[in-house]
Amino acid sequence: MHLIRYAERSTWRERVGVLDDGELLPLPDVSGFAELLRRPLSEIRDLVARPLATEACALADVLLLPPVDGRTEVWAAGVTYERSMDARIEETTASQDVYARVYDAERPELFFKAPAWRTVTGGEPIGVRPDATVTVPEPELAMLVTTHGEVLGYTICDDVSSRDIEGVNPLYLPQAKIYDGSCAIAALVRPAWEVPDAQALGVRLVVRRDDRTLMDERTSTARMHRRLDDLVEHLCRALTLPDGAVLATGTGIVPDLDFTLCPGDVVEITIDEIGTLTNQAAVSTTIDWLAAAADDPSRRERS
Repeated sequence: MHLIRYAERSTWRERVGVLDDGELLPLPDVSGFAELLRRPLSEIRDLVARPLATEACALADVLLLPPVDGRTEVWAAGVTYERSMDARIEETTASQDVYARVYDAERPELFFKAPAWRTVTGGEPIGVRPDATVTVPEPELAMLVTTHGEVLGYTICDDVSSRDIEGVNPLYLPQAKIYDGSCAIAALVRPAWEVPDAQALGVRLVVRRDDRTLMDERTSTARMHRRLDDLVEHLCRALTLPDGAVLATGTGIVPDLDFTLCPGDVVEITIDEIGTLTNQAAVSTTIDWLAAAADDPSRRERS
């Protein structure tokens, strides 16, 4: 079973529903994940258990939307896998020890990634900064965290990053991480109570260019150096989340420095128990991102 945010193509009315065995059933009185994440987990589970069977529809009749809206924020954790620490040390030309130190520190690296309106989902373009020379996809397990600090479910995040910009100086991290098309989140959310162990999920990254496969690598969340509940606890320590948050948990797959995404490349991320997120890369300045993120979902579809 998955939870999804979608728009009915006939009216463009936004809803949240339960997708189970190919049947999509809307939840009562919920139009977005922002509304859902304001509720206690026990209340959410009750809603999910009684969707509106009389208003069932087919996937072909809806437009899938990112599971972030309203005041929901996207945050991300860094240096949570040994490979990510090694890669950050490799790419940087200044203060390499900061990454080694945070890897074993009690406090994790957490950074703001995107507001809801700047987030794209599967089938929509991800961005390559025109002033970057090394842009990479970063496949990550992401958690949907409620206002109350509870984990509603899990999805997939592509934390697209400009490695060369961050490598010059760690203070350039926001420019390397936050720009148009840098955050893609899968539409499908697997409820937390249906995932036996989120720290034992296989992760696969495939990048294709024309008819060639440039990358096909795998890892597992079992190789994560941090506990998921610890990341959530640090995020919520002194941060009000009025509509909850999506928290990406870091990557264990980092391409070599001689690899960069190019416009037209197709990125496919698959995580066990959740599904697959697929996006095609484009230059950030060539997409009408404001139209893609507009309130009218039909504009998102046409962009």
